[in-house]
Amino acid sequence: MITRRPLEKKRVSESKLPKDSSEAELLERAANLEEAALSELYDRYELKIYNYIYRRTSNQTLAEDLTAQVFLRMLEAIHNDKTWHSSFSGWLYRIAHNLVIDHYRIRDRQKQVSIDDAPVMVDPSNSPLRAAEIALDADYLRTAIRRLTDEQAQVITLRFLEGYSFSEIAGMMDKTEGAVKALQHRAVTTLRQLMVPD
Repeated sequence: MITRRPLEKKRVSESKLPKDSSEAELLERAANLEEAALSELYDRYELKIYNYIYRRTSNQTLAEDLTAQVFLRMLEAIHNDKTWHSSFSGWLYRIAHNLVIDHYRIRDRQKQVSIDDAPVMVDPSNSPLRAAEIALDADYLRTAIRRLTDEQAQVITLRFLEGYSFSEIAGMMDKTEGAVKALQHRAVTTLRQLMVPD
């Protein structure tokens, strides 16, 4: 799991929620734009969404920006009464997934290479050669994952990088467990074919 310095907590309104508030209660209050409920949902999901995006992009600044956009879109959707239908967490991950896809589509259209895209030394104790190999392997895997269907890429990321169970992913994606297992199987098979050296 990616760890980073926690963001400073913002002051919430005087109507603080009890610590044991259920998610259903939070969601109901958030739908009414209660600041304390929105703040609690942010606290519960911000790091999870950040980690999801970071694992898809390997760029801390980009992951922070896209995470902020996820929660901005959440607020806009709540304000416009266009919110989740079944799973709130699945809805947030779908927003994050779509933002990552949009980022890569825009980036792939651009021909410039940013200095920010330079490989990062993964571990200072590793040699530069080993760090370059790790960065290339990670980049190769990210490229292969981008060649999967959107649903396959989402299942692979949620299952293997985020550690969710089949039932949790099924709830997030509004699919049956069998459908999620089939998506994972097809995705792993495709990745094996893509990752085999020529």
